[in-house]
Amino acid sequence: MLTIVKTLTAALAIGFVVSLIANLGTTVYLHRALTHKALTVHPLVAIVSRIALWLTTGIRARQWVAVHRKHHAFTDKEGDPHSPVLLGWKQVQIRNVALYRKSANDPTTVERYAKDIQVTRLDRWILDRSLVGLGLGVVLLVFVFGPVVGLLAAFVHLNLYLAGSAAVNAIAHHFGRHPYANGAGNLQWLALLTAGEGLHNNHHAAPTSARLSHRWYELDPGWWLIKILSTVRLAKVRLVTVRPRSSSHRVGI
Repeated sequence: MLTIVKTLTAALAIGFVVSLIANLGTTVYLHRALTHKALTVHPLVAIVSRIALWLTTGIRARQWVAVHRKHHAFTDKEGDPHSPVLLGWKQVQIRNVALYRKSANDPTTVERYAKDIQVTRLDRWILDRSLVGLGLGVVLLVFVFGPVVGLLAAFVHLNLYLAGSAAVNAIAHHFGRHPYANGAGNLQWLALLTAGEGLHNNHHAAPTSARLSHRWYELDPGWWLIKILSTVRLAKVRLVTVRPRSSSHRVGI
């Protein structure tokens, strides 16, 4: 019994750490840096982020960028790839992966919304092979932690990451605090699970801000990483002041 508890505890801890890595890569690199140009990162950070995301999510960067930019272009209106206003938040939570893939695999989405994201040799040869990346990521977990813990950790990570990503699109567009006049909500518990993404009302109020926390009591783990990277000159924040679209109030960084 003790062995089983230790195995499950180890799998949960490792799965959580892997999911945290994936969420940090998603919010800092894919979302804030690539999609909204809120910061620029050193090429070393970019390549580490891309490889980490390939191993943990299999995401193609230009597809993620294109889908999210389309979401901002048609937020909760016809054309939004995953609007809970149009589809219902429960449907978006359940079908988020399918909705994402439908939009991401539409070549017109990438062509229109991610023209600036160049396809590199690394993409063509390696990073566009999503299943290879995911498979290799699982193999690495099994190799390092053993088959039982490794597979359980992969299962934990998969569920945490997919559920958290879906919740940002579904729950955070239906529930939460609304300090700004937009349809998204702030959910601190979700922000902690998704490295800051749960502060979604703040994000829609100031999409080009690298910081999603606008108040002293809001916690944004992605911003903490950005501050560390900025300190060691591996990242540069574009705007030093948060300028919400729906309010004249400015929040200093």
